[in-house]
Amino acid sequence: MPSVVLVNPQIPPNTGNIARTCAATCTPLHLVGPLGFEISDRYLKRAGLDYWKYVDLYYHSDLQAFQRSHAQQGGRWIGFSTSGLCSYTKFQYRDDDWLLFGCETTGLPANVLAACHTVVKIPMAQPSVRSLNLSVSAALGLFEARRQLGLLD
Repeated sequence: MPSVVLVNPQIPPNTGNIARTCAATCTPLHLVGPLGFEISDRYLKRAGLDYWKYVDLYYHSDLQAFQRSHAQQGGRWIGFSTSGLCSYTKFQYRDDDWLLFGCETTGLPANVLAACHTVVKIPMAQPSVRSLNLSVSAALGLFEARRQLGLLD
C-alpha cells in the first residue's frame, strides 16, 4: 500500500483533512517536520474529526529522520509538484511507493524533488490556477495510485 508523506505542512486543516482520507483508506501518513503547527492544534484535530484513532500516523522531526525510516522500508519517492514531468494519471504506481507532497506555499523543496524517483503533476486546464489545495492534491494522488493497484473495492 502506498504511503502519503507531507513535507513541512503549514496549514492544520489541510493536514487534518489528509489524515481523515488516510484513515478512511488505511493509508500510512508520514509528517516530516518542521511543521507549521503543533500536532495538538485544535484546527488539525477538528478537520480530522474523531478519526484520529484510525490514522496510521508517523512523525519525523526532519527530512533526515524520514530518510532513515524510508531506508529501512524501501520503495520509491513519487513527488507531486507543479513542475512534474508527467501527469499523475499516466505514471505507473507500485505498492511500496511513497507519495510526497510539499507545504502549501512553496511545495516540495528542491533537494526533495531531486531525491524523488520521479515527479508527477496534476494538470491544470486554466494556466492562471497554479495548483490545487494540498488536501485535494493528496486525495487525487492517493486514489489514482489505489485505483491502479486495485485497492478501490
